[in-house]
Amino acid sequence: MYKETISFIKRLFPNQEFVPLHAPCFIGNEKEYLNDCIDSTFVSSVGKYVDKFEDVVAVYTGAKRAVVCVNGTNAIHLALLLVGVEQNDEVLTQPLTFIATCNAISYCGAHPVFIDVDRETMGLSPEKLEEWILDNAEMRGDALYNKGTGRRIKACVPMHTFGHPCKIDAIADICLRYSLELVEDAAESIGSFYKGKHTGLFGKIGVLSFNGNKTITTGGGGMLLFQDEELGSYAKHLSTQSKLPHPWEFVHDHIGYNYRMPNINAALGCAQMETLPLFLEKKRQLAEIYQGYFSKKGISFFVEPEHCHSNYWLNAILLDNEKERDDFLEYSNSNGVMTRPIWRLMNKLPMFEKEQCGDLSNCLYFEKRVVNIPSSVRL
Repeated sequence: MYKETISFIKRLFPNQEFVPLHAPCFIGNEKEYLNDCIDSTFVSSVGKYVDKFEDVVAVYTGAKRAVVCVNGTNAIHLALLLVGVEQNDEVLTQPLTFIATCNAISYCGAHPVFIDVDRETMGLSPEKLEEWILDNAEMRGDALYNKGTGRRIKACVPMHTFGHPCKIDAIADICLRYSLELVEDAAESIGSFYKGKHTGLFGKIGVLSFNGNKTITTGGGGMLLFQDEELGSYAKHLSTQSKLPHPWEFVHDHIGYNYRMPNINAALGCAQMETLPLFLEKKRQLAEIYQGYFSKKGISFFVEPEHCHSNYWLNAILLDNEKERDDFLEYSNSNGVMTRPIWRLMNKLPMFEKEQCGDLSNCLYFEKRVVNIPSSVRL
């Protein structure tokens, strides 16, 4: 099976000695905008492309305000600060995620609490979320507290895994009932919609990523999405060192952060946004080809969940067990095709192994079986 599958993938991506997992694609105005940016000399955090990129993404997603950051991790960190996460608070999230989610929680001095995911989404399970809250937490006044640790539980951070939306409306309802701030880690899901609404718009703040391996890239970069324009303006202020506007004086009114995206990166993002619809179309075509192939082989291919329109950022197959997964990873990577397992669960990493967990049966199921396969845009 391995040899035939690797040959099939190589035929999908011809003329490549080694097939990467997800390569960037530059077929539009990238060079023109970059040259324009260089010619203007405004290559750092001030320039027309920064504002344009924010506006274009806001219009595309339906956000009322978008604020760029230098990367997605910074964006999650800033989002948590903006919703009031403080030292020694707890944040409910999933252990099946990229480490940036938990690093950002740690930057606030807060503690992640790990809740299981759903089998059909690979994203945070609303049923397991409420179950954990009922078993482990209580309302004290207008805040939720962990009965075991005594800490305030301030926020919830679900993640849309591989661009597939989780059951975010149900999670939003739970957060509202228990006074939890909802920050969506939509880093992987630009172009993904749940019940017709773009991911990142269901909570107080959503976060996108434009890393080099994402559906569109700015080289490195992130963005916060807001439905509250005033909060978005405050985020922009904090992300630019909290400097008050003045022709020459340096006056700052808050502890700020140097999380500004340079104009030269935003120029790349503006060009990438122009080709995003084509990228999404081609990625869906690739997913359909994979689904057809693997269904004939009796291998489970992960498809978009119900009510979702996914961007299929990274395609995933589920093998029967951990040994089969490891054998396939070894064979494919040794034969010119990059594949990778899903992330090691966050609660198994030394930094987070002492943090509280709920039942993680589904996370463990996916950890042993999931393999990501090449998902670049095919033109």
